[in-house]
Amino acid sequence: MTEVLDLVPIWTLILGLAVFFYVLLDGFDLGVGMLYGLAPDKRSRNAIMNSIAPVWDGNETWLVLGGLGLLAAFPTAFAVIIPAVYFPILVMLLALVFRGVAFEFRSHEAEEKGFWDRAFCYGSAVATFAQGVVLGAYVQGFPVRDGQFAGTSFAFLTPFSILTGVALMFGYGLLGAGWLILKTEGNIQAAARRQGRICLIGVVAAIAVVSIWTPVVSAAVAARWFTWPDIALFAPIPVLFGVIALGTWRSLGGKAEAVPFFGAIGLFLLAFAGMAISLYPMIVPHQLTLWQAASSPRTQAFLLVGTLFLLPVILTYSSWSYWVFRGKVRADVGYE
Repeated sequence: MTEVLDLVPIWTLILGLAVFFYVLLDGFDLGVGMLYGLAPDKRSRNAIMNSIAPVWDGNETWLVLGGLGLLAAFPTAFAVIIPAVYFPILVMLLALVFRGVAFEFRSHEAEEKGFWDRAFCYGSAVATFAQGVVLGAYVQGFPVRDGQFAGTSFAFLTPFSILTGVALMFGYGLLGAGWLILKTEGNIQAAARRQGRICLIGVVAAIAVVSIWTPVVSAAVAARWFTWPDIALFAPIPVLFGVIALGTWRSLGGKAEAVPFFGAIGLFLLAFAGMAISLYPMIVPHQLTLWQAASSPRTQAFLLVGTLFLLPVILTYSSWSYWVFRGKVRADVGYE
């Protein structure tokens, strides 16, 4: 009977999808926000802003779903993770708010438009870096005692978390460049191709460092990747990562418009899969498994009913918005 009522795998899938969709969708518009600061003139900035104006705020739906899903389905993990990374999460949320305010105010305050343009760029960069710090701190793990976080307020701040913060800036920049290649033309697209190549170099370098760093400091991760038969099972992932990275590099230097963006998505998907392989079945690395941190089966079943109604709604309106606003953007038509 217990096996029949085991909803942990379903909630793990829902939470994983929410996190991945947030990273993918809000990732590209945060990347666009960072690249926005490099635009040379008003017309370019307007076109870049118009490329994300119809969809950027809806992308953050996935952040809310992921946070609430963690709280509801894995409350013990929530009680450990959130206090451990309280400060970078606070910085991230403030940066997202500041970025949202800048997005609106730049269209209504012509005299201060330069300030709000810079605010949009800096807010995007700070939010991205903070997310990367949270990721790095999470992968390293947290000290836990009696089901509670037992570390200090600044335990999250380590060389590894700073590395992942910078790495995520390159990753989101690559997604943003791919999006601009898909949505713009001319000089903006050409600049996005150059910026995408720089970001891709940063992504590959960061993944290489993390792939060496984590097995060295964690025997469990090393055993997962480098013992038989796991090494044969998981070896295709880094190989495929290299193939996609090479294909993305070539597409950035060519004329393909969709390949760079979908190549970046593929790299994120493989990195996400690699992290899941390294950590499963832990939800708090090195401390708590998914089952140890889960809420009661009745609670999960009750929440699952509402979630299964909500997910199709989110997917439908998100897909519809992207479909309606498909195609190239213009600087003189859009949010302005």
